[in-house]
Amino acid sequence: MNSKQKKQYTIIIILMTAILIIDQVVKILVKTNMHIGEEIPLIGNWCLIHFVENEGFAFGMAFGGNIGKIILSVFRFIASAGVLWYLLHIIKKGARTSLVICLSLIFVGAVGNLIDSCFYGLIFNESYYNVAQLFPPEGGYAPFLRGRVVDMFYFPIIDSTWPSWVPFCGGKPFVFFNAIFNIADAAISIGAVWLIIDQLIFSNSQQTKNEELAENSTSTDEQTAVE
Repeated sequence: MNSKQKKQYTIIIILMTAILIIDQVVKILVKTNMHIGEEIPLIGNWCLIHFVENEGFAFGMAFGGNIGKIILSVFRFIASAGVLWYLLHIIKKGARTSLVICLSLIFVGAVGNLIDSCFYGLIFNESYYNVAQLFPPEGGYAPFLRGRVVDMFYFPIIDSTWPSWVPFCGGKPFVFFNAIFNIADAAISIGAVWLIIDQLIFSNSQQTKNEELAENSTSTDEQTAVE
């Protein structure tokens, strides 16, 4: 293991540990102090802690009932394992640190939500109308792999109504950025966007280098031919 690899392993271990701990601490605090639908204003009405639980995919979309929930949890586990394998693989191949960080964010975000899906149903009771209890005597609200993901950050920056002249939407409520998410979701989103930008920048940079090498090679060949 060379110094670059050691540095990258140190970075991702610290990064992933910090994100995972903060994500789970925030979720547990929300789960044990709020009931579903309760909200706490942080900055006016456009920055809120609003407690919801995600049944399946993003934005609360369910997937095929209980069987679908199990399939989704298993898929999350397989996807997380795949990202981890690829992350370790590219570190061994000497990948750029920026790429390693991108994939680390995506991986730790997936693991953060996977923990909810696997274990929250076992260690918490329901949060509807009441604050949930950690390790309740009567047991949790769902079996293994069927827990719900805890979401809480809500930033309705614009909460208004569509103008009446807008086709199909006129007069209907309009909320800009109405997604409710958690720290794990944020890590996945940041990692994915960063990955796209990183690849675009790297691809353009590599293309420029290839063009310069091709031009230099052509110039050298021409000079040799003249001589």
